[in-house]
Amino acid sequence: MSGSRPAISSANDLRKAFEGFFASKAHTVVPSASLIPHDPTVLFTVAGMVPFKPYFVGDEAAPFKRAVTVQKCTRAGGKHNDLDEVGRTKRHLVFFEMMGNFSFGDYFKSDAIPWAWELVTEVFGFDGDRLWITVHESDDEAEQIWHEVVGVPMSRIQRLGDEDNFWQMGDAGPCGPCSEIHIDRGPAFGPEGGPLHDPHGDRYMEFWNLVFMQYNQSKDGSRTP
Repeated sequence: MSGSRPAISSANDLRKAFEGFFASKAHTVVPSASLIPHDPTVLFTVAGMVPFKPYFVGDEAAPFKRAVTVQKCTRAGGKHNDLDEVGRTKRHLVFFEMMGNFSFGDYFKSDAIPWAWELVTEVFGFDGDRLWITVHESDDEAEQIWHEVVGVPMSRIQRLGDEDNFWQMGDAGPCGPCSEIHIDRGPAFGPEGGPLHDPHGDRYMEFWNLVFMQYNQSKDGSRTP
């Protein structure tokens, strides 16, 4: 690990490191939007992509090709409701900040995946040997990049189905496979075997979800690239 890696000892350090990393990759730093979105279909801002929805669905042209945000979010109802989990786990909160990097028709998996690994290992200082990767069961490309480009051994890459590794905005609209990064917290938190055998994420805790919006879903459920 490089001796020049900045120390991260607070949430503010984490925000600055995340934004700074992607700013160095030509991303525009976009301030957090309000918790009350302009979108009438949602009550609160529940994810980092909500302020960018008009760009993703094609209603407006994005003013930048790349963006990075640390978005204030709350999940207290509707599809994304964490209220029932607050107090029962150590990782669910009603309010949190979601860090995200976004590409608007610019880069895709071949850049997003190596950058994620670079950030978590070289900037945040995670031990790469403790990281596990999940990809969608159909996503050969993501698996290949994780293994052949990044160098994650196949023994720590697992394929999961739609419930865990496929993202969609709603019944219609942009959607696509996900790839998640998990940290192995150790045997004190459960048996070995990877995220596939740890559905609650107690031992293999997911902390980054890379979403690849490569399809558009129609109301009849059909999908086109």
